[in-house]
This record gives sequence, structure tokens and C-alpha cells, in this order.
Amino acid sequence: MWFYPGVPDALKFASSKLYIVTTKQSRFADALLKGIAGITIPAERIFGLGTGPKVKVLKQLQEMPEHQGLKLHFVEDRLATLKNVIKESELDGWNLYLGDWGYNTQKEREEAAGISRIRVLELSDFSNKLK
Repeated sequence: MWFYPGVPDALKFASSKLYIVTTKQSRFADALLKGIAGITIPAERIFGLGTGPKVKVLKQLQEMPEHQGLKLHFVEDRLATLKNVIKESELDGWNLYLGDWGYNTQKEREEAAGISRIRVLELSDFSNKLK
């Protein structure tokens, strides 16, 4: 397993609190972050397999007192997941990004570019968003 170029540094030097929301098991995500990228994210900020759908996790995150009044950002590589977020009006406050890497196609990126709530994010711009 590996990380896309620039992603480990972007995560290491992020100026905001990061949460990992993944379909992988939390312990596997944690092992990847620590073992391959040298990144430690507290276990309570990794939401993996078994924590529920990503939409549910985003709702939980936005309801946390420490997130009140903050602009929240969700970077995802599956367009279908972002469309599910858009269907939930309670999640209208999230900035949504489709990473142009990972599990999506050029056709999906073009479709996402036509959806006002979603911004297509290039890998090269990812680290800038985390500053």
C-alpha cells in the first residue's frame, strides 16, 4: 500500500484538525498512516468500517461542539458518496471536493464539475487546501 505523492506531507503539516472517514477498518487506516506515512492521527478521529455510512459520520462531526461555526471540508474520491451528501440538506454547510485521483473516472470528474456543490480537486492542490 502507498500514498499518492504529496499526501503524507499534506496530512503532516495540515493547519486544521483532520479526521479520516474511510471504508477500511480503522486499525488498518491507522497502521497505514503510522507505518507508511509516519503520521499519527488520534484513534477517535479515524472513522472506519463499522462506524456507519460516511453521511452519518459527517453529521456526527458537524454536531460536535468544537466544530460549531467552522467551515467543514470533505474530500472524497467517489462521486456517488458526494451525491449522497448532497441529498442530505443538513449537510449543506460542508464544502465538498472530488479528488481527481483514486476511484473515479474522467467522466465522473466532468459530471462533478457540473454540480455546483462539488469542486474537483487536483492532487497538486490538495496540500494547499490543508494549510
